[in-house]
Amino acid sequence: MSNQVSNHARVIPLRPSAERPGTARPADRPPTAREPLLRDLVGDVLRRERQAQERTLKDVSDAARISMPYLSEVERGRKEASSEVLAAASRALGLSLGDLLARAQDDLVRLTGRTPRPSRTATTSSHNGLCLAA
Repeated sequence: MSNQVSNHARVIPLRPSAERPGTARPADRPPTAREPLLRDLVGDVLRRERQAQERTLKDVSDAARISMPYLSEVERGRKEASSEVLAAASRALGLSLGDLLARAQDDLVRLTGRTPRPSRTATTSSHNGLCLAA
């Protein structure tokens, strides 16, 4: 009996085998579509709005006090912008941060085909949101 050590490394998969490329997926699970990243959605909204206003990157970056290369990276989904940067870019375009995120949500719903959940503050009862439980 020889005491040779194998030259093969032990591989520990990060995803279950059904989700790895080139492996079979169980028949009872539909393929999962990759959801878009928030940074891509937000960047698309910023770019569309800027172009709709026929404004240049320089114009908007100056108004928002953001460097032009950074704003370009945000628009292309290459950078995860902070909420302060997103708010400044939104204001420079005449939008609120809420407007920006609502438009990004609309795009997400359209792209994924999912319907948004009702708001937690939405009420359908005749009690105007007041409910007492014993």
